[in-house]
Amino acid sequence: MSTISSFLKLNYRHFNAAALVDAAEAYKKLLNSGGKMFLTLGGAMSTAELGISLAEMIREDKVHGICCTGANLEEDVFNLVAHDFYERIPHYRDLTPVDEAALLARHMNRVTDTCIPEQEAMRRIEQVVLEEWIAADQADERYFPYEFMYKILRSGKLKSSYQIDPKHSWIIAAMEKNLPIFVPGWEDSTLGNMYTSHCMTGEIKNVHTVRTGIETMQVLANWYVKTAGEAPLGFFQIAGGIAGDFPICVVPMLHQDLRREDVPRWAYFCQISDSTTSYGSYSGAVPNEKITWGKLLPETPKFIIESDATIVAPLVFAYVLGW
Repeated sequence: MSTISSFLKLNYRHFNAAALVDAAEAYKKLLNSGGKMFLTLGGAMSTAELGISLAEMIREDKVHGICCTGANLEEDVFNLVAHDFYERIPHYRDLTPVDEAALLARHMNRVTDTCIPEQEAMRRIEQVVLEEWIAADQADERYFPYEFMYKILRSGKLKSSYQIDPKHSWIIAAMEKNLPIFVPGWEDSTLGNMYTSHCMTGEIKNVHTVRTGIETMQVLANWYVKTAGEAPLGFFQIAGGIAGDFPICVVPMLHQDLRREDVPRWAYFCQISDSTTSYGSYSGAVPNEKITWGKLLPETPKFIIESDATIVAPLVFAYVLGW
């Protein structure tokens, strides 16, 4: 058992463990047959530092497009420039409301066991990206949220502030590959809130300087038609929410609303989730339900790994990478 992959093959034989290996094997099979993979990122994966393994997946051409929440887009960069100021609170389950208020007073925003420092992370990025927002606004130019992130990273304005190895940043890896990153609901993020405030103060005149929403779906649809028309395209979903719900709908939209019946469906599906399947939870819906919505075919390889994505995703990535 000299590798992670051999350890998984020997020990992960049943239940969610077996589903992990099956999903990873099918992921590799898709890529080896010339297919591509679309990855969605929900939850707090960037703050969980999933970039350590995800960045390598991107560099090794194991991921070809990404849909993520605005939080995951920005929090990878927050971690990049403010990692040394983060605080870990392993006893977070014991915190009282008074303890939480004390963290607020120190401007330490808690995500489970990790606190993001507002001044060193959020405000530092705000100042840099605000310059890009205003410059684009004044030039009557419009860009998607990820394009603004690529701009500030390519400019080198943050480079002196890096506090982690940039090889552990999945945003930097995606920028170097020029991957498209679709960010639905970007308004529901720290930078989205900040952008709104600058529109309300009048510093940014055109609220549409940052492209969002329907435009994102239009670009995704065109990207899907082109990409899936060239090679089978899989869907690997980490956690639930809008990051997964938004992009998987592109196929039924193309089929049912645009009458593009020639467009292939997703060629693979895997979701890592601990969401319950009861009470109408879409994030907890089993893959078969997606057949009824025209997203998958009965023969599509389908997997659900009901576990913690912070544990499971790096293991799947290690397997796909041959570690």
